Amino acid sequence: MSIHRNEIVAIADAQHGQPFQVLGPHQDEHGACIRAYHPMAVACWIVGIDDGKLLAEAKLIEPRGVFEAALTSIPSAYRLRYRNEKGDEWEEEDPYRFASQLSEFDLHLLREGTHYRTWEKLGAHLVTIDGVHGVRFVVWAPNAKRVSVVGDFNQWDGRRHAMRKHEGNGLWEIFVPGVGHGDVYKFEVFPNHGELAMLKADPFAFYTEVPPKSASRVYDLSGYSWKDDAWMAARAKAEPLAEPVSVYEVHLGSWMHKEDGFSLSYREAAHKLAAYVKEMGFTHVELLPITEHPFYGSWGYQTMHFFAPTSRFGTPSELMEFIDVLHENGIGVILDWVPAHFPTDGHGLAEFDGTHLYEHADPREGIHRDWNTMVFNYGRTEVWNFLLASALFWMEVYHFDGIRVDAVASMLYRDYSRKEGDWIPNRFGGRENLEAVEFIKHLNVLLYQYFPGVITIAEESTAWAGVSRPTYLGGLGFTFKWNMGWMHDVLGYMSKEPIHRKYHANEFTFSMLYAYTENFVLALSHDEVVYGKGSLLRKMPGDDWQKFANNRLLFGYMFTHPGKKHLFMGMEFGQWNEWDHNRGLDWHLLSYAPHQGLQRWLKDLHALYRSEPALTQLDYAPEGFRWIDCHDTDNSVYSYLRYAKDQSRYVVVVCNFTPVPREGYRIGVPEPGWYAERLNSDSGIYGGSNMGNAGGLQAEPTPWQGFDWSISLTVPPLACLILQRS
Repeated sequence: MSIHRNEIVAIADAQHGQPFQVLGPHQDEHGACIRAYHPMAVACWIVGIDDGKLLAEAKLIEPRGVFEAALTSIPSAYRLRYRNEKGDEWEEEDPYRFASQLSEFDLHLLREGTHYRTWEKLGAHLVTIDGVHGVRFVVWAPNAKRVSVVGDFNQWDGRRHAMRKHEGNGLWEIFVPGVGHGDVYKFEVFPNHGELAMLKADPFAFYTEVPPKSASRVYDLSGYSWKDDAWMAARAKAEPLAEPVSVYEVHLGSWMHKEDGFSLSYREAAHKLAAYVKEMGFTHVELLPITEHPFYGSWGYQTMHFFAPTSRFGTPSELMEFIDVLHENGIGVILDWVPAHFPTDGHGLAEFDGTHLYEHADPREGIHRDWNTMVFNYGRTEVWNFLLASALFWMEVYHFDGIRVDAVASMLYRDYSRKEGDWIPNRFGGRENLEAVEFIKHLNVLLYQYFPGVITIAEESTAWAGVSRPTYLGGLGFTFKWNMGWMHDVLGYMSKEPIHRKYHANEFTFSMLYAYTENFVLALSHDEVVYGKGSLLRKMPGDDWQKFANNRLLFGYMFTHPGKKHLFMGMEFGQWNEWDHNRGLDWHLLSYAPHQGLQRWLKDLHALYRSEPALTQLDYAPEGFRWIDCHDTDNSVYSYLRYAKDQSRYVVVVCNFTPVPREGYRIGVPEPGWYAERLNSDSGIYGGSNMGNAGGLQAEPTPWQGFDWSISLTVPPLACLILQRS
């Protein structure tokens, strides 16, 4: 069969954009032939796949290893036998004899941006074709001149295993026989401009080498047998808005270190973390991003791989086991997910095919100035599909129970942290990123549709309206939104000396003016204990006794305020030092009574929080909260009621933000009866001064503060009292 000389040379030069048009079996009215290419071979034969019988000898038609064998017809199966200059002979399957494994329907959905299970088609997949085991590789690089898959299996030689291009999609595909589970690989991408090829990690890789190495690894995700059917069934029926949600935020690499100073693996952390979180009473664990990232110091927030868990702590299967163990212990797992940006590392997504593929080309849209990272182009169909599929992937394959979306504000605004003239308005002249808004809405709709009971949480720091409102009402559709205003105000208030707090009462009470505008999470996160901000305990004023008392008071106020709860690891026992991602938490502090007392206080708070519907059922309804007195600023004592759906069930909360005990302090209550002291943060078992009300007191028919009944309390110093009518 005739073929133009230029095409043969292009194969030898590794410049041919459609190698399947030249290599492999071909037949037309002139006859049949098989062409093969191996740059290290000087001779080639076509042999039978079972018996090794010689079918044809191939002629060297290009001195650099291109061969052609003429046949009367194409055999149904065959192998290639090569010989090198040393006389060594070996046999290989011909990767160019296998047809495309992508259906027209797949290609249509991928082109349309509605293939929400793209991880099943793109990336590296172990498959068997015609009895031959190997890996199907698919990558999106529409503007590349040539793409090859390289690895140990071909000595990282980009001249080998050049891929088939699907012109309508910009997808490149090849099946490489003999590649197996655990093999490392990258894509060699030759851009349309320039002379140098780029080595790129697989955007859809399921597993990678341990950084700083950067190759992708073939991994079979199908081997794990889940044991959490009961958990998943219960989750589908959950009503998170009306149920207890208390999140323990964990950086897995620094939660606990082993004696040798190394981090726990997924497998080592699973039972330790599950037992601890269960004992403490948290309902969920939120993992700082475990999506693979090259720079450990980014804490995962500079995600490189959106389908691969970091290999620093183990394999994908071991992460599945980790989540399974937490589910077995009744603990949900939330993934901190970062679709706002990605790093510029050369082996990553940036300029993936030599063009701005995943990111905007214009730096006024495509670069995050604060982080020197790239901004996703949410208006591009394939990018939209890539990110949607990533979120769905973690829910389906790893059974995560939700996502917390990082840096939502930076996605919503085109001028986010940009100077005048350094941003491009939307098509209406506004600052809103309309494409990102639609992406976020679609993301939330899809997650709820496919995975009932999952939660989505927005870290959104502006006053964007309706972040946690349904999309059909014009909202973004998140389940919850972090209450950044509450965090800022309460930490500002608590950090002040008690004598000055009466001048800042508005910081304490302001949150209730907007408490029902969103489904808020009260978050005290890792961001508040780094970069010189000091640990939560160190933010508290006074001597050590007062610091611990203030910390207990803060937790008491937090757990009785409307909204779900979120604490970063170490806060629960009073970590003195700022968080350092290179060190484990200071667990030795729990040998000291004040730290034990703070931890026990939080355990008991959790027990009440999870058992008392008045603290959870009406988190997002005004009828769930009523001030008793928010005006006693001189004494800095504030009191309020929290109600369940059954309004006859409620708790009374009194908080004293000064170190001055208040005896005979009268507050109004709704009904007569005995008001039992459910919790008192000043109790001796928590490290307090042990002042209180001897277990409770009887309401008196003395009208007070708009109520017909009242109680006269002893309010301990820097303390939170929680009472309930019995």
